[in-house]
Amino acid sequence: MLSIIGTPADVATGKLLTEVGAAELISIAEGDGTVPGMDRVEAAVWRDRLLSAATPDRLAERIVEASKFRVIIPSDPDWPTSLNDLGARAPYALWAKGRTELLAEPLPQRITVTGARAATAYGAHVTDELCEGLAQSGRTLVAGAAYGIEASVHRAAFLRDMNTIAVLASGVDRPYPAGHADLIDRIAREGLLLSEVPPSVAPTRQRFIDRSRILAALSSATIIVEAGSRSGSLHTATEAAQLGRLVGAVPGPITSAASTGTNLLLQSGHACVITNGSDIVRMVEGETNAPARSVIRAGAPYAVSPKSWVL
Repeated sequence: MLSIIGTPADVATGKLLTEVGAAELISIAEGDGTVPGMDRVEAAVWRDRLLSAATPDRLAERIVEASKFRVIIPSDPDWPTSLNDLGARAPYALWAKGRTELLAEPLPQRITVTGARAATAYGAHVTDELCEGLAQSGRTLVAGAAYGIEASVHRAAFLRDMNTIAVLASGVDRPYPAGHADLIDRIAREGLLLSEVPPSVAPTRQRFIDRSRILAALSSATIIVEAGSRSGSLHTATEAAQLGRLVGAVPGPITSAASTGTNLLLQSGHACVITNGSDIVRMVEGETNAPARSVIRAGAPYAVSPKSWVL
């Protein structure tokens, strides 16, 4: 129920969930007593936000839709424990369609590759080359099924018989973008679709932002192939850095607006230089000849202000 009515990445709800558990949290929300860690005003706002989505008709509709899909909770064997690193911002549950056993793989097995929606021919070519290099190591590729770089990631995975996971900002029954309906359906059949929002939910700008933390937390490394100065993929890089994950970026032409973000990540020392799939494998495996790992502090400023990022 909490995954249906809760707001993703809500720290207040996440902290209370950790303290009292889901059943007691719902009981507290439905009551009128004190809420641990909140004053009266904060508690009233929290209850209003949580229960506004809990109308009987809406809950009944969502529960019917939910019965068609697998719901994974933190106590399940297939729950990816790497998401626990998000602390109070961890998803309450994951809605899944496909091969959930991919979530039980060791963290180094998964690599997130993302980048610009308006990818160039250079970006698409480099993405394919990176995936070819990763194929030999049997890695699972994680992306978001968006236009541009992410679509190239999933297609390259299928071309090379690799495992792939798509994390959606919409419900798993609502392919987005619509133009990728066939691609997303294939991912559901041969790989895995994931979302923290329930079925039938539409994507929003905030849900894309929230999804970034899951893309980052699922994998041992996040690789940005192309990104403009206002690309949402830079937010995924920030999330990965704050989690202590590896961050890599592909350098691009200084004349290309699509590579401004990746070049700034490299210039500011917030990402390792990635030129091929072998660079990623060596970086993840910690080999001595791997690209130097940048020292990234949580909250360290990027060369591009996060306030300027748009989706």
